[in-house]
Amino acid sequence: MRVVIAGSSGLIGTALVSSLRSDNHDVVRLVRRSTAGPDESRWDPDQDRLDLSVLQGADAVVNLCGVGIGDKRWSGSYKQAIRDSRIVATDVLAEAVASQKVPVLANASAVGYYGDTGDKIVDEDSPAGTDFLATTCRDWEIATEPARKAGARVVNLRSGVVISPHGGMLGRLRRLYSFGLGGRLGNGRQYFPWISLEDECDAIKFALTNSEISGPVNLTGPAPVTNAQFNDAMSRAVHRPAPWIVPGFALEALIGEFAKSGILGGQRAIPAALEKAGFSFRHNTIGEALAAALG
Repeated sequence: MRVVIAGSSGLIGTALVSSLRSDNHDVVRLVRRSTAGPDESRWDPDQDRLDLSVLQGADAVVNLCGVGIGDKRWSGSYKQAIRDSRIVATDVLAEAVASQKVPVLANASAVGYYGDTGDKIVDEDSPAGTDFLATTCRDWEIATEPARKAGARVVNLRSGVVISPHGGMLGRLRRLYSFGLGGRLGNGRQYFPWISLEDECDAIKFALTNSEISGPVNLTGPAPVTNAQFNDAMSRAVHRPAPWIVPGFALEALIGEFAKSGILGGQRAIPAALEKAGFSFRHNTIGEALAAALG
């Protein structure tokens, strides 16, 4: 395949580019800086600037753009950046996919689409939530409509938390747990929808080539766990106790609004669409994913 990828410099994008190229696919990266070679094309979605010729002959476009949800405290301006970095880029790419008749658009989203669902199991048919992350994900997915209306097969990649040996959430937590400073967050009953980095990339590639996959797809491991269960699994993985409890009010005071919806809330999301289509996970449990990531 010839695949054009936006957002390729992040955790998932970097791994996906490497994985696609190892399978001998032709990958073109959309970058916002000066290009470093013929496999890159400069674009500026904020100014609606994209060289449409780069999409000619493409088999698929993958859009992974978006600033980090938990990288900064949520001020009004940062919440706007969270929305704009996702929705504006999607607007530009969906219109470009439509105009160039690219057959597939795989566009990032997140299980935050469902809001805080408690212990209720949710799949791709479950309704959207009402908090900031949920409405952002809803509008993010709506922005792909021009491509869908033009006949492209659009896949909305509702990712969980990606377990990676190279950074991300696990990179921040590994040192804390290694020094015995890990612990439960809040009451620990909130669900933690995880997926290994390898399965995330494999699932995206599966979605690109499997015509049965269309619309929303939960990119989560088959066995979601609570925060307390994740804490126990991390403790076992690093062979250190994790006895601490961080009260919810302390997290909200320290982190702000993100703590309530992004840490103290969660989704018991299952990958129903992937499993129905016959996708096989490398890591079926959080223990397997952590063992692979932490060595």
